[in-house]
Amino acid sequence: MLVAIGAAVGAPARYHVDRWLQRRTGAGFPYGTLAVNVIGSFVLGLVVAGGPGARWQALLGVGFCGAFTTYSTFGYETVRLAEDGARTTALVNVGCQLALGLSAAALGWWLGSLNR
Repeated sequence: MLVAIGAAVGAPARYHVDRWLQRRTGAGFPYGTLAVNVIGSFVLGLVVAGGPGARWQALLGVGFCGAFTTYSTFGYETVRLAEDGARTTALVNVGCQLALGLSAAALGWWLGSLNR
């Protein structure tokens, strides 16, 4: 039940963050997807390292972060950019997703481990 509750909050939050950023930045680069993936990676690192217990990990880690982040949209948008001839932008998207996502997860992990 906690996973479902977290997902019920995470999915609409992802949609609204993505739409809000895309309206402000335009359609040239998938800033919304990048933002939700980086934020979700940070939260997941924080939750996992912080050791808040199985219930919180189910609610926030599996439910919220699982629904908030989106690997499938990242993949789709990258392929779409490449097919539309924006190969450099597609590569920048991949690099940003990986570098910023991993960095955010590491930062969350580090901050979460400070509370132990």
